This record gives sequence, C-alpha cells and structure tokens, in this order.
Amino acid sequence: MSFWREKQSRHFCYGLILLSILLLGWSWLLCMGQTQAAKEMLLSHDSAMVGSLLKQGVPPDVIASAVGSTQDDGEGKSLLRQLGYTEQTAPHYLPAVSGFAGATFQFVLSGTFIFILILLAFCWLFLIRRERLYRQALQVIGGFSEGDFTAHLPRSDEGTLSRLFAAVESLASALQAKGETEYKVKEFLKSTISDISHQLKTPLTALTMYNEIIWEEPDNPAIITEFSRKTKGALDRMEQLIQSLLKITRLDAGSIAFEKAPRRISEIIAQAVEELTTRAGSEDKKISVSGQPEEELSCDLQWTREAVGNIIKNALDHTAPGGHIHISWERSQAMVRIAIADDGTGIAPEDLHHIFKRFYRSKQAKDTQGAGLGLALAKAIIEGQGGVLSVQSMQNAGTTFTISFLTEL
Repeated sequence: MSFWREKQSRHFCYGLILLSILLLGWSWLLCMGQTQAAKEMLLSHDSAMVGSLLKQGVPPDVIASAVGSTQDDGEGKSLLRQLGYTEQTAPHYLPAVSGFAGATFQFVLSGTFIFILILLAFCWLFLIRRERLYRQALQVIGGFSEGDFTAHLPRSDEGTLSRLFAAVESLASALQAKGETEYKVKEFLKSTISDISHQLKTPLTALTMYNEIIWEEPDNPAIITEFSRKTKGALDRMEQLIQSLLKITRLDAGSIAFEKAPRRISEIIAQAVEELTTRAGSEDKKISVSGQPEEELSCDLQWTREAVGNIIKNALDHTAPGGHIHISWERSQAMVRIAIADDGTGIAPEDLHHIFKRFYRSKQAKDTQGAGLGLALAKAIIEGQGGVLSVQSMQNAGTTFTISFLTEL
C-alpha cells in the first residue's frame, strides 16, 4: 500500500477512520437515548392508564397484576382490535408512538446530515489540496515541454504519486540531457563545418590560382610542370584532410570494430616509421627505436600503426633540422607503454590541454603543415582500443607522447 506513504492520502485515511469512530459513538448514543425515550414513553402511558383505572374504582392489586403481566391469552389483543388499535394503525393515531417516532426521526436525520456535511467538507478539502498539487505539477511539466528544467515536481513523500512525479522528473532529466547532447552535436557540426570550410579554402584557392597560371602559360613547360606539382600537393592535402575526417567520423559513430590480436610492438613501430623515414632524411632529422623485440601488444595493427604514425608526424613537424625523435617501449606488471619523444620546440603551457582537440593549432604551429587532426585521430584510435594517450612537454626542451595499455592477465 504505497499510497499510505503519501502525507495527504495518509491524513485523508486518518480522517475517515476518525469519522467512522465518531459515527459509531453517535450510533451508540442514539441507541442509549432512544432506549431511555422508549422507557419514558412506556412509563407515561402506563401511568395514564393506571390513573384512569383508579378513577374508575378498579382495585390497585388488580391494576398491579395487569401492569406486571407480560403474556396475553388473546382477549387483550381482541379488545384492542375492536377499539381500532392493530398493527396496521398509523403511528400518528397513537400519541405516544407518534411522539417517540418524531423525536427519533429528528435525531437521526439531524445527526446524519451533520456527518454528511463533515464528510463532504473533508473530501472537498482533500480534493482542493490535490487539485493544487496537480496544477503545480502541470505547470512544472509545461515548463519541461518548453525547455525550462529549473523547477522541480514536489517529491516530499514516497507514495505512488511521488513515485510518478519522480518518474516524470527522470524522463525530464533524460530529455534535458538529450537536448543538451543534440545542442552540443549541432554546435560541434557547426564548428566542424566551419573548420572544414576554412581548411579546404586554402588548397581550393591555391588550386584555382595554379589552374589560372597554367591556363595563362600553355606554352611554358617549366611553369606547367612546377604548378602541376603544386596542384598535386594541394590535392594530396585535401585528400588527407577528407580521409582524416572520415576516419574520425567513423570512430565517433562506433562503426569501426577493432580487430585486436597479439602483435609485436617492434612490428607496429617499424610499419609506422617506414613511410616517414624518407621525410626524416630529407629534413635532416633522425628517428631511433629501442625496446625488447619480442614484446607484444594486443591491438588492431592497421589502426594502431596509423595512430603511432600520426604522433611521429607531429614530432617531425615540430622538430628543427638536426633534431632527434626517439621511440621506445617497455612492459611492467600492469602496463605496456610506448613513448615517442622529440627534442623539438615543445608545447606552450596554454596549448597543452588543447592539442587533442580537432583542428586546434597553436600560434607556434602556423608555419607547420597539417590541419590539426592527426593528434585527435590518434587519441580516438588509442582510446577506442581501451588505451590512454598522454603528453608531457616543456618549451624548447621537447615533447614526449606516451601510449599506455593495461597488461592482459
């Protein structure tokens, strides 16, 4: 009986119980009063009858015998029938009975009317309070439907109604969270579209300019060759940007199922470095590797290789000629860690907490390549496989990115 936990319902039940007790008490008083009235009526009738018989000279002993008699052999009822007193005689023809009936009806009807008024007033008060509660709830729920979640439904008790209000508030909280999520998604899409437009604007402008130059110099092979090469570079940059965006979108949507399997860390690093060795040599930068060759990591080879490659590309972007990028790994009882350290320019303290955001580029990175998606993609790949990507850096002292995975028991 969860309704008993509600304050208003509990008070209403208490009131009904109290009224029932009062009704029982009133009924008992009614029975006692009517018994006394009946006794007085019989005594008055017997007194009048005895007085009349004494006036007629009937001996007192005969009258006493008649008054004390409780049985009738039929002669008394027969005489009364001759006088017109039968069971069918209307009460108002019997003065004593008429007075008793009138007093009884008056007492019963007046008492019943008073109890009905009390009951109606009690129910009316209960319904008014409930109506006030419902109006308050409707006002709050109306605010929910309009996006106002500042007000709360009354939940001072633990009854059925309070549980209903709690369920409505839970639903409102879910709607609020959904609305906030949708708003964040819209803002994210708005920001992403703006960033994509900005990122594509530069290569598209360059392509337009290169095309105009080639169009104006159709007979100059050197110009055509040079700007065709630049056109290819701009197209490659656009393709890289689009591919990175597609990968991040797929990771966010959860449509990528990582195929994890035990892989040698040396193999992962070798494949990630392979495509960057030529660039490092052309930029006079050195990449070195150290770690136990037999150490393994349970991961998706292709995606993990791409994440490591993106971090190495970032290190190359921020390391001056003659710089050094060192990749190492180690295993402890609880963790497997891969560290990618460089001796480049480092990251400013105000940028350190933003480097994994999409399209984020610090003021110091304006002269470097990239669209600000490499580290964001690497973080999404690592975390999608249950790992953690962290960073430590000091300006002009280099940066170290650490990939950590729990050791499988």
